[in-house]
Amino acid sequence: MKMKNFQTFIAAVALVLVLGVFTSCQQAGGNQTGSEFIPDMTHSVAYEANVLTKYSLNTWDEESVKSRWELSQPGTPVSGTVPRGYAAIGSYDLTFASAEDAILKTAESMKKNEGRSVYAPNGHVPYFYPDTEEGRTEATEKIIYNPFPITDEGLAKGKELFTIYCAICHGDKGDGNGYIVSGPQSKYLAQPANFTDDQFVNSNNGRFYHAIMYGKNVMGSHADKLSFEERWDVIHYIRSLQAKAKKVKYDSEVNELNPDYGVPYAQIKEKLEAGNEDAMEAHNEGENHSDTQQEEGEGHH
Repeated sequence: MKMKNFQTFIAAVALVLVLGVFTSCQQAGGNQTGSEFIPDMTHSVAYEANVLTKYSLNTWDEESVKSRWELSQPGTPVSGTVPRGYAAIGSYDLTFASAEDAILKTAESMKKNEGRSVYAPNGHVPYFYPDTEEGRTEATEKIIYNPFPITDEGLAKGKELFTIYCAICHGDKGDGNGYIVSGPQSKYLAQPANFTDDQFVNSNNGRFYHAIMYGKNVMGSHADKLSFEERWDVIHYIRSLQAKAKKVKYDSEVNELNPDYGVPYAQIKEKLEAGNEDAMEAHNEGENHSDTQQEEGEGHH
């Protein structure tokens, strides 16, 4: 009886080994992994961007009426993003006639075109100046105008962001006496920049923008913390602190500091509203034209 049980055990072990050999010896190579007990863990249903990959277990594409080329084309970008290949608002390599011209160009770039926004408030905007002293000098010379008007909302947002990211070093007044140097137990040796000093008051906006992008001395980059528009809101607020120190006005109604630094919203309001009306009219005409074409097309079927 014991011998029979032993033979049965040996036979079972041999069967398991044979099955294991046949299972493990399936040929694998290229995109074929051999046996797949849970194929969904090997073949993701997700696709690479703009690539149509043939998946052997996928049969629903055979029913598609679209070509492989059509299926691989990019769709409509997600709202609030800048499509790959778009340069967003390229205000850094353009020459503007005035501060107003810079703002109007920005407003024009923000308008939607065929469902695609060329500029999004939190979208990535390319920056073409390198993190070198030469790049800093060039940016300071060439980036003159703030591409957004001075608004009450922008100044409020700029103040909020300045308080969060800048005031600890540069002080609430922008005078360089932040808590790290003026606090009761402060031992910080590097004196932060005093933005109310004449050298900063007389500097173009590019000096501040470049510092936000790359940092300066012990200050690190804040490009990952502030969006494109937020950077300019902070710069507007810095200008308002400079104006306050000089006892002049810099707000949504008037700019007595320097007309090149920012355009009050009240000064450019009519032009911006006129541009929005033109854009809406053009958009409506485009939709009507599209509807007419669709109706004509349906009539010929």
